Amino acid sequence: MPEHPGAQLPAPGRAPFGARLARAMDAHGPLCVGIDPHPGLLEAWGLPRTAEGLRRFSLTVLEAAAGRAAAVKPQVALYESYGAAGFAVLEELLGRARAAGLLTVADAKRGDIGSTMEAYAAAWLEEGSPLAADAVTLSPYLGFESLRPALDLAARTGRGTFVLALTSNPEGRSVQHVGGAGSVARAVCSAAAAENARVLAGAGGAEPPAGTAAAPRTGLGPCGLVVGATVGDALAQLGIDLAGVRGPLLAPGYGAQGARAEDLPAVFGAAAGQVLATSSRAILRRGPSVPALREAIERSAGELAAALG
Repeated sequence: MPEHPGAQLPAPGRAPFGARLARAMDAHGPLCVGIDPHPGLLEAWGLPRTAEGLRRFSLTVLEAAAGRAAAVKPQVALYESYGAAGFAVLEELLGRARAAGLLTVADAKRGDIGSTMEAYAAAWLEEGSPLAADAVTLSPYLGFESLRPALDLAARTGRGTFVLALTSNPEGRSVQHVGGAGSVARAVCSAAAAENARVLAGAGGAEPPAGTAAAPRTGLGPCGLVVGATVGDALAQLGIDLAGVRGPLLAPGYGAQGARAEDLPAVFGAAAGQVLATSSRAILRRGPSVPALREAIERSAGELAAALG
């Protein structure tokens, strides 16, 4: 029997999230399309700022991304702002993506303690939940172990988590860089590495030989990290080994925020093969034309595949 709940095998009939994501990245390139229905984009698309406009926007992006991107990432806050009607659109989007075989990352950034965290975990990761996604973003700043309900449920259901570690916003440095060689960001990455080691060991995943890095995308655990594509040399400065995390790396900042595909190998080093780069505005501004959106997605996915392997 596993010694830790996080080592439980995934739900019958579903491969672990790391394996499913690796297959999608190999097939379509390491691109995650952000579905961010900002009011300005709705206006640019000629759509009303209503639940129906939100729905038309979301399903148009989904139509363009299906079969062309590894995943989509709806920004939950931009649905929540419409109340119950917005959540109904998000439920529909997640269900249609699942039917299309497209992985989903709910960008909800949830983080709390006790029964409240259990409820968040059930909402985004439990079997049968109308909001269940393939993965959800989490905030660890009440302590990494406060995320335990979501970490365990993700491992048990074959889903994943992406924990904020080294984000692309400048304000993040005031918390994440604190401690230098013993930084908060490094502690989060070390905790994620330990989590994946437990889960993979319980599932029969062998550790890589001493002194070598695990092959990119081979045997990725369910606990991923959010690491901005625009962090520059911060990983080296803080002494962070992302390859040793053995989890996927969700990398915002590619595209409109300034990071180019050719910049990413220098940022992520030996962990470049684990990177799932996200782009939203650079792609979404090509809408509402589905062919134009598809062309932008295919171009971005191709650039990332060439740069990251």
